[in-house]
Amino acid sequence: MTAIDASEVPGQLLRARLTELLKGVHPWDEQERTHLAAAMEWVASGAPLYRTRKPDVPSMHLVSYFVVLDETCGELLLVAHRKAGLWLPSGGHVEPLEDPWDTVTRECREELRIEAVPSTVSGAQPLFLTVTQTRGQGQHTDVSLWYVLQSKVGGITSFDEEEFEAIKWLSLRQILAEPGNRLDPHMHRFSQAHERHRLRVGILAAKSTQFSLVSSPYRFGSNRTLVSCVAWRSLRRAVITSC
Repeated sequence: MTAIDASEVPGQLLRARLTELLKGVHPWDEQERTHLAAAMEWVASGAPLYRTRKPDVPSMHLVSYFVVLDETCGELLLVAHRKAGLWLPSGGHVEPLEDPWDTVTRECREELRIEAVPSTVSGAQPLFLTVTQTRGQGQHTDVSLWYVLQSKVGGITSFDEEEFEAIKWLSLRQILAEPGNRLDPHMHRFSQAHERHRLRVGILAAKSTQFSLVSSPYRFGSNRTLVSCVAWRSLRRAVITSC
């Protein structure tokens, strides 16, 4: 039996936690499937996970992104990042032995001056995963977990002006209309993935409600049962098509 140094235990627990988080991400497309496989291999390899010296040590390290969403009007918040020269979601590097969600809560206070409130769609779990080569000096690879938070458009009144030049709220259509070279390279893909996930969650919720109506076929009169069953079959086709 191999002895385990007590100092190694927290790191092993964090690797197990990261593996669990990655397994919970449902890939939007083949590119995300490839990124997830690479990230899983990276975590399992024992390679260092956290940035220990700015900007590129180690050359591959963990980041938590958080996209703030107004769930009423459907607009997302982007920030004009001074160093990157791009419109990005907020976020930051995961500190050594820090849970990625703790990074979200810490950075949310520091960057947007608000408390992190998980989205009703994805909760405190990452929705999306990217592996990205950065640009400019000190190039490195960010392994980014994308979380979704909720806030009203008027709920963010200040931000870290040393890091960001400005902030703006955009609808899905507006984001997709933005040139890709002005955004995070995966922003268009994330926006589409989030919309698909939101619709899927809504359909599954409706499916659950509909199932409760038709689970007992003798509970209602024949006409109502027939209508419910027809609605159930239509909803089932919609779920299969969207998934």
